[in-house]
Amino acid sequence: MNEKEQLSAARERVIETIAKNMNLYGISDSIGRLYGLMYFQNQPMTLDEMKEELGMSKTSMSTSVRSLMELKMVEKVWRKGERKDLYKAEGDWHQTFVDQFSIRWRPSITMSITTMEKSKRELESMVNAIDTDEKVRLEALEDIEKLTAALDYYDWLNRLVTSFESGEIFNYIKKDNSNNE
Repeated sequence: MNEKEQLSAARERVIETIAKNMNLYGISDSIGRLYGLMYFQNQPMTLDEMKEELGMSKTSMSTSVRSLMELKMVEKVWRKGERKDLYKAEGDWHQTFVDQFSIRWRPSITMSITTMEKSKRELESMVNAIDTDEKVRLEALEDIEKLTAALDYYDWLNRLVTSFESGEIFNYIKKDNSNNE
């Protein structure tokens, strides 16, 4: 195997691993392969170049690139004299993780807090109502305790996501190993 083939094999191995790991983000293997391909490019790529490299349709490429852009893993770039759209991969994997973590968790946190707070208010109204059956009142009190604990968890999770978004997390867990013992 010559040097060019060795380089290609090493890259392909990493691209395959990236594609498999993208499942953690809920991203298909083909989109993961596209990201991996773009990651190793030294310059932005057009949809036609991506299509040629991966053998996928231009429509599929366009959809995949759009997905990666929504996930902040790829960005559109401009180059003077180029008429076609160009795209490049986000190379900072720390930032990619932060973006994915935030994109995935923010809506879930908001939805959960809203739902639990509404249910907790309804249960508190039942507990405070004069005509509520005593057995139902006790069950509602137990549910209120459970919801209070769950809301504490979502408050913690919200603060965790905020620490990722602000970069504060990196004060505690450094991006590199140079200062860790």
